[in-house]
Amino acid sequence: MKFFIDTAEVADIRELAETGLVDGVTTNPSLIAKSGRKILDVIAEICDIVPGPISAEVAATDFDTMLAEGRKLAKLRSNVAVKVPLTPAGLKTCKALSDDGVKVNVTLCFSANQAILAAKAGAAFISPFVGRLDDIGQDGMELIADIVAIYREYPMWRTEVLAASIRHPMHVTEAARLGAHVATMPPSVLRQMYKHPLTDKGLEAFMSDWAKTGQSIL
Repeated sequence: MKFFIDTAEVADIRELAETGLVDGVTTNPSLIAKSGRKILDVIAEICDIVPGPISAEVAATDFDTMLAEGRKLAKLRSNVAVKVPLTPAGLKTCKALSDDGVKVNVTLCFSANQAILAAKAGAAFISPFVGRLDDIGQDGMELIADIVAIYREYPMWRTEVLAASIRHPMHVTEAARLGAHVATMPPSVLRQMYKHPLTDKGLEAFMSDWAKTGQSIL
């Protein structure tokens, strides 16, 4: 499974990229607004930090403007994946950009039917929002399971399932178990994945015993 970081905060991206565990980054208009910076500057800087796909979302809702914005974003760097919403205009934009060889991430997916449309439109990634489904009393992971199962029946579709709206480490574990290709998560969730009280307790015991030997490896 690939790990993407869902943020536009360059400091967090730079720190986590140094671990070697980050395969890409996803952003959206809300994250860009939170950063307080200009989208073109932010995306270009992120692309220079992480060589994998960097999702940059269009801000328009009509086809002509979406396509123009998508093409401008794609020209920033070769690893930009243009992000479009799962609307008729968004899917039309996805098809046009995909036909031009641009990777497209279709976002705000909440049903398997929508995921089928995205795959047919040539999306490189489909982003089902598991956390938001959980918020309204549905099981977001059921959607991941459905999409993965459907895509497996059609190997000609190259769309990767990108589990989004990840809220906690168990979302990542379950998405991996179900076969999602990617999980995109806030920096805080990736950091939580390191943590286990028994790891801390075991390391403390090892360090205590080692100190008693008076040895040094170096």
